[in-house]
Amino acid sequence: MSYKCVIVDDEALARELIETHLSQLDDFELVGSCASAIEASKLLQQHTIDLLFLDIEMPVLKGTDFFKNLLQKPKVIFTTAYRDYALEGFELDAVDYLLKPIVFHRFFKAIEKFLATQKETQSPQVQVEKQSTKEIQPYIFIRENRKQVKINLSDILYIESLKDYIKIHFQNKVHLTKTTLSSFERELDNRFIRVHRSFIVNQQKVTAFTKQDVEIGDIEIPIGENYKENLKLL
Repeated sequence: MSYKCVIVDDEALARELIETHLSQLDDFELVGSCASAIEASKLLQQHTIDLLFLDIEMPVLKGTDFFKNLLQKPKVIFTTAYRDYALEGFELDAVDYLLKPIVFHRFFKAIEKFLATQKETQSPQVQVEKQSTKEIQPYIFIRENRKQVKINLSDILYIESLKDYIKIHFQNKVHLTKTTLSSFERELDNRFIRVHRSFIVNQQKVTAFTKQDVEIGDIEIPIGENYKENLKLL
């Protein structure tokens, strides 16, 4: 497997050094080397990137501000000449933080950290333990606005508890019905899994996960401490 990389740094020598380090590694493809965040933004719209080497202190737009605004965030290794920026970088869930000038052994250590994250994300998605054998159902009815409304279970993204009500989230709409999350959970088949006291997710809609949260597209749903035993993160 080849990992696609982009370097973003306003200093040409800094970009060249990372390029040299990357050239010594197998399975890493340099898609582009950019002198600004604006230039990188255009490149990221054209390519799916696995790893971003991103300088923090750049003119016009700082690397951290640029990364915060990305809708689809690749893994990132921040680079900078200023040690004081380390905390800010790690708060953005960076793989690592490299202080310039970047020596190869420290660069390689950051790459190993990246590869470790890939082993986690390439594992099978969240799986429910074999505690439910309920067959797949195509639909159920819920009471909403004094009517019985038919909803297709396969279209549900996630369900959220809201005191005496639940919100059933779909791609472009939300249904609200008066019931508890636990009661509604009993109506669902084994595509659905409780990940928090306030959330149930459709496993088939999960796009990514960590030990702390489940992602469905741009939506991040927390994993409750008491529900981690319901998950099998392989």
